[in-house]
Amino acid sequence: MLTGHAGRHALAIAEAHGVDTLWTLSGAHVFPLYDAAVQAGSRTRIVDVRHEQSAVFGAEATAKLTRNPGLAVLTAGPGVTNGISGVAQAHFSGVPLLALGGRAPAFRWGTGALQELDHPPLLDPVTKFAATAHTAAEVAGTVDRALAAARSAHRGPVFVDVPMDELYSHADVTLSPTAPQARPAPDPADAAAIATVLAEAERPVVVIGSDVWMDGAEQAARRFVEQTQVPAVANGMGRGILPPGHPLLVNRARSTAFKQADLVIVVGTPLDFRLGFGSFGGADGAAAARVVHVADSPGQLAAHVDLAARATGELGLVLDTVLEEFQAVARPGRYTAWADRLRDEARVAVDRGNALLTSDADPIHPARVYGELNRLLDDDAVVIGDGGDFVSWAGKFVEPARPGCWLDPGPYGCLGAGAGAAAAARLARPSSQVVLLYGDGAAGMSLMDVDTLVRHQLPVVMVVGNNGAWGLEKHPMRMLYGYDVAADLRLTTGYDTVVEALGGAGETVRAPSDIGPALKRAFDAGVPYLVNVECDPEIAYPRSTTGI
Repeated sequence: MLTGHAGRHALAIAEAHGVDTLWTLSGAHVFPLYDAAVQAGSRTRIVDVRHEQSAVFGAEATAKLTRNPGLAVLTAGPGVTNGISGVAQAHFSGVPLLALGGRAPAFRWGTGALQELDHPPLLDPVTKFAATAHTAAEVAGTVDRALAAARSAHRGPVFVDVPMDELYSHADVTLSPTAPQARPAPDPADAAAIATVLAEAERPVVVIGSDVWMDGAEQAARRFVEQTQVPAVANGMGRGILPPGHPLLVNRARSTAFKQADLVIVVGTPLDFRLGFGSFGGADGAAAARVVHVADSPGQLAAHVDLAARATGELGLVLDTVLEEFQAVARPGRYTAWADRLRDEARVAVDRGNALLTSDADPIHPARVYGELNRLLDDDAVVIGDGGDFVSWAGKFVEPARPGCWLDPGPYGCLGAGAGAAAAARLARPSSQVVLLYGDGAAGMSLMDVDTLVRHQLPVVMVVGNNGAWGLEKHPMRMLYGYDVAADLRLTTGYDTVVEALGGAGETVRAPSDIGPALKRAFDAGVPYLVNVECDPEIAYPRSTTGI
């Protein structure tokens, strides 16, 4: 039996679904949620931030790191609309998240009350469920249905708002939380078809995506790779499932792998711009590669690609079933020469990259930052990317040692997620290093939330690659027009002094030899610490796709 005001009902249901942190920016429309969180018996921590976007990004990162739903509580009107970019990012990344919004009072609806806005139609395109709980008695059931949907495949964000007068009102409700929808076992015929296609291939590659981590399938993925001996490329939160130096991890030979493969098996990630929209093979006049897509639910299977085979279901079970079928029809060691070729190319790429990682160029080459950072990272460090060109270098040179240790904006590419994600990482992994990598443009979107890190005593190492520009736009515009406009920032901006003013610490670095000592001081500081590295503005990341 749930008693008391509707805020207590909502929080009790959220806790039953695994929520333990409430991310918010204070607003009177949602005070009952705060009251519920501070009552005896509640196990929910309140983290209050300086912008609602950070609340949602914090909730999203919590869900990514813990694999339990995140919770962002947003006051009515601008509180909700400020959070929509974070909800959209969770939508595109398949992250279970409840955005719980305040709403103008029902008894005043239609009269022009403060921040009166019908939110669900705005959230509907980027959520699995968006609804208003119109009465106190409806709150528990609506929140329960929303969170069950968020946790069911394909995971994603949900939204519920509650009129202010009803959220404060009392009701007695009897409700048992709903379990997420169970996924059927993979169709044996689908698994057998994938195994057959794989057995016919000579140059296969498997792509390990974020949903492999979110599905708890990381051990099955590693088992699949090691027992089939198929070279693997990891993206998103699939990074770290195979550790750095693993003989079948060929991220550094990704281009060759995709161009020369005759089969690409993509597991737990969409066939979007990050994977050439599912177009592989074709190098040197060869035929296009066959493509297999494995997803957690049928709606995630690519519809724009002619698939050679497909399967859906719990990803670990799918991979184990395909492996069993494959071992029954394939001979061992059939891909050894192909894997060796990619491994050799990856080694060459690593050797070539070492020249950048140790560069003494002045101004500083951004890759040198990662050469120094890699020496200091522990195996369980959580690394967060929030930026364009500067973070792209990190994607190339920083290889997580363990799964669940890499956070980036995902396919939506939304800047500003960093501070919320860093706070979430520090709470979810209290004994791990937490490193937030900022482009100087992205830093301007959330740096004020260093105040949140300071107030909640959450030490984080921040590194700004300060090249005085929106580099991801500056260089392409120059290429297209021969000039650039609206792409410049101030190279001399002291982002570290902003952090100091907010109660943290930091320093500016202008010489390559000073990067390592500055990072060491940051890790030892025990407070939010920002290393502001002035990098060469003329260095552009050599990307192969624009995402279009």
